[in-house]
Amino acid sequence: MKRFGLIAAAAVLATLAAGPLHAAQQTLDDTPRTVVMSAYAPEWQTLLAATSGQTEYLVNGNRFVTGTLAGKPVVLTLSGISMVNAAMTTQKAIDRFNVSAIVFSGIAGGVDPALKIGDVVIADQWAEYLESVFARETDGAYTPPQSNAVKNRFANYGMIFPRATEVVRDGVTTPEHRFWFPVDAHMLDVAKGVAKSVTLETCAANGKCLSHTPKIVVGGNGVSGQAFVDNAKFRAYTFQTFNAQVLDMESAATAHVAYTNGVPFIAFRSLSDLAGGGDGENELGTFFTLASTNSAKVVVAFLAALP
Repeated sequence: MKRFGLIAAAAVLATLAAGPLHAAQQTLDDTPRTVVMSAYAPEWQTLLAATSGQTEYLVNGNRFVTGTLAGKPVVLTLSGISMVNAAMTTQKAIDRFNVSAIVFSGIAGGVDPALKIGDVVIADQWAEYLESVFARETDGAYTPPQSNAVKNRFANYGMIFPRATEVVRDGVTTPEHRFWFPVDAHMLDVAKGVAKSVTLETCAANGKCLSHTPKIVVGGNGVSGQAFVDNAKFRAYTFQTFNAQVLDMESAATAHVAYTNGVPFIAFRSLSDLAGGGDGENELGTFFTLASTNSAKVVVAFLAALP
């Protein structure tokens, strides 16, 4: 028995010496598909209702539904709110399906003062702007430690010093420090064409209507982080520092995972609130269904226009 135990142990050591082990992931569907991901249930329900030929899969508690949307093969999923949920769900989709591209459809907080509730923003790039160093305060000043380099430095907000994210991927031996994650240029061109032809809704199902006509904005910056923002001062800082149009809690995380996997990505975000910049209480509770509808409407038109 001892001899067999030694042989088994030697086999394990030989395997470990040969390199890391990678668990095989079963592909659930071989058809090349565009992942259409949402964070909130209303966004998911709108797109799900327009999808035909549905087949549902359950992966570690996440629902994935394959089918056809706007004439294109898709797999729909609900990421849930938060950067971690978005990253985890994105990787699950890539591991278990034949993913040709990723589209995120959702709501967001408006940062650019020129934008209004109901507008849809299709940003050029996304950043994880709350990746940061919380600096020590000395004599009324904040200084991050020298041993914790703040890459791609931006202006700080009190003790919060934004920094780039360390990124690793196949074919790169040295980790890359990246702040902005670009969307796919070809997909952005398709979105530009679609933006000219889609008319957005002005009234929500709850009877609340906008006093203005919402518009589609293609280009600019989006930022994502772990915090729901409802603060006028921090909103102003975000606009001034990152020249951001919108902020949310998922898009940059999905952009990061898509980048490391070499998968084309784009996000469509409709303003449900002004991140603390509006008069009175936060507008999310009133206009999130309207914003969800507008985002989904542009996404469907975008999918229809994809080659």
